[in-house]
Amino acid sequence: MKTRRDFLKTLGFGGVAFALQGCTNRLKLASSGPLPKPNIIFIMTDDQAPWAFGAAPNPQARTPNMDRLCAEGARLTNCFVTTPVCSPSRASLLTSRYSTEVGITDFIKSPKAGLDVSFAAWPRVFADAGYVTALVGKWHLGEMDKYHPTLYGYHEFTGFRWGGKVSKDPEVEVNGRVSRVAGYEPDILTDYATDFIRRRKNGPFVLSLHFWAPHASTVYKTQKGEHTWLPLKDEDWLPFKDKDVTLPEPDYPNLDIPRAKRMMREYLASVASVDRNLGRLLIAMDELNLAHNTVIIFTSDNGYNMGHNGIWAKGNAEYLLTNKRTDRPNLYDNSLRVPTFIRWPGRIRPGSTVEQTISFLDWFPTLTAIAGLDVPKDTIIRGRNFLPLLQGQSVEWDNDLFAQYNMRGAGDMRTYRTPRWKLVRDFKHVIKDELYDLVKDPAETTNLIDLPDPGIQKQREVLNTKLLAKMRSINDPALQQVNNAGL
Repeated sequence: MKTRRDFLKTLGFGGVAFALQGCTNRLKLASSGPLPKPNIIFIMTDDQAPWAFGAAPNPQARTPNMDRLCAEGARLTNCFVTTPVCSPSRASLLTSRYSTEVGITDFIKSPKAGLDVSFAAWPRVFADAGYVTALVGKWHLGEMDKYHPTLYGYHEFTGFRWGGKVSKDPEVEVNGRVSRVAGYEPDILTDYATDFIRRRKNGPFVLSLHFWAPHASTVYKTQKGEHTWLPLKDEDWLPFKDKDVTLPEPDYPNLDIPRAKRMMREYLASVASVDRNLGRLLIAMDELNLAHNTVIIFTSDNGYNMGHNGIWAKGNAEYLLTNKRTDRPNLYDNSLRVPTFIRWPGRIRPGSTVEQTISFLDWFPTLTAIAGLDVPKDTIIRGRNFLPLLQGQSVEWDNDLFAQYNMRGAGDMRTYRTPRWKLVRDFKHVIKDELYDLVKDPAETTNLIDLPDPGIQKQREVLNTKLLAKMRSINDPALQQVNNAGL
């Protein structure tokens, strides 16, 4: 087993190592002199719920550094993914396209599948503009060489091409070679990330730091064979080990409370492990005097449920009940909404809040706008630049959201959401259609779809019309299943 120090010695200061032969001719490195462009650090966790940080507010969470970013920048209270599982969410982040457009509608399980390299990706725009780009952490958009991150605009890649497996002593790819590295995943990734920052401190650089935590381990299990977030470092785990945590819906019928509390303790401890390493990264930025010209973004690839509506996990959730543990594909807000904060000293007012609806499709045009870069002509971009909102400008903004999820035969779901109403349809009719009044019922506990109220049914009709129009605009394949009679 190699140590991180062994791997870091292989990274030369003067050169950028490519994992695949042939990338050098296509990607341009930054010039040696500093440029008046901001550095960007895009931090993304895996499976972090919109309620899983202290400033949410959640007094059970232990996240002083996430809370610090909230205080020193802007918090986006209505940031949503457009598919609530990892691979399609990451694809939409990279390309500003919907999951059905890129052909990745669920998490990638096959080692032969991946994101087609022909799609436009924002790291390429930054590389072509002279930025040095790196991805440290989880990729999960294809394991084969033809899907390697360096083919999408990243000069350097250190991490996992796959979805991730363990929280301790993981296998890590560095310079194209995979070896087991001793330590805990958040600490290991932060070490590599800070090494990149130190080597490229003269900038401009873009660093994508994609933590695997707080995703549950896919290898370690409890004695009962259940999912676990352990092992974790003692400093992260011990504050939660014996904590009597509070569940969001303890009175939900048949909720497996002992199991839910055990999972909640482990989950919050895993979140704390990310926060501790975020603090390490912020300290490094201060020591290097880079904070003033660096945009730091923090978000997650999807939300999470922990007993909410009787389920756990994200869009591909399972029931957390004593009498039921079957799948429950969903498009609940807790699966779609993600914690998001952005700090940019001197450009974003500290402690500000953006309440408009933002989606992961919006990152491509917004990141390039932050750097003052032009998106290549003829590039299809579904998202919008929300930089004016971050800077406190008053602009017209459409707060509707369209999202998709196709869970491998267990449902082919679409939602159209406004700030007040939310319609969810399953075009395979596995899950009953849903309609929620988000003002009166933000937890989405009461399905109004069959309520014989003329006003309610009018909202249903309006939302369905908008839903189908959106599906037609992107040639959504689920349209083939639409019944001519409507709902």
